[in-house]
Amino acid sequence: MRIRIVDAFADRPFTGNPAGVVLLDSDPFPDDAHLQRIAAEVNLSETAFARRLPEGQEADWALRWFTPVTEVDMCGHATLATAHVLHTTGTAGGTVRFGARCGVLTATAHADGSITLDFPTSALTPVAAPDGLAEALRATPLGVHDTSRHIGDLLVELADERTVRSLAPDFAALARHSDRGVIATAAAEDPALGYDYVSRCFFPNVGIDEDPVTGSAHTALAPFWSARLGRAELTGLQASARTGLVRTAVRGDRTLLTGTAVTVIDGELLA
Repeated sequence: MRIRIVDAFADRPFTGNPAGVVLLDSDPFPDDAHLQRIAAEVNLSETAFARRLPEGQEADWALRWFTPVTEVDMCGHATLATAHVLHTTGTAGGTVRFGARCGVLTATAHADGSITLDFPTSALTPVAAPDGLAEALRATPLGVHDTSRHIGDLLVELADERTVRSLAPDFAALARHSDRGVIATAAAEDPALGYDYVSRCFFPNVGIDEDPVTGSAHTALAPFWSARLGRAELTGLQASARTGLVRTAVRGDRTLLTGTAVTVIDGELLA
């Protein structure tokens, strides 16, 4: 198997969110346990496995994503990374359709090297802050929303950008409050810097204490902030140590996520 490590939502190496990408010739996929062992060995937030589908189906490629400990329903950065590999190697051009657990997703390459993903918009439901959430997050929520089943996070609004940047959660305690984790967010302190809102994403339940840049989270962040700011098109900064920008556009029940990616490792998986 040929495996590539791609920094997604990044315009230079060692930023954004690294993902493993494996393009498979096999039909069907190798058994789940083998895919999980590979993802554990790669040990990134997600490793994507894609295999080409026969012509005439609703998608061009079947796509699955594994964290080091489990398979997930939806992953934005590893989808961007997979589309980047398909386009930069000449394996695919234009718009690619991926068949995944969460439905059919598309990735469209642009002349400037960016790629736009078309994902389902997350449904947001206001909920009361669970007992212990503030203590686990070590910050006081202004509001809390539950997200759709394919994400399984709590979206937590905090007072300001500085609070989001300075978070140091209790990850063991945080794991008790959602299926996957917590998205912490606040409005940008200075939108003139090129972003409208900030976020950080903590997913201890799937083996990722903090994810560097989370495309799927922006399917919830985009409608949340678009409603607040009155604009369909925004830019989010995920304020992790690696950082990354995600351009978002809400189109009803679909959300467009645009970013760039860089391949940093291209090798052979011998196992």
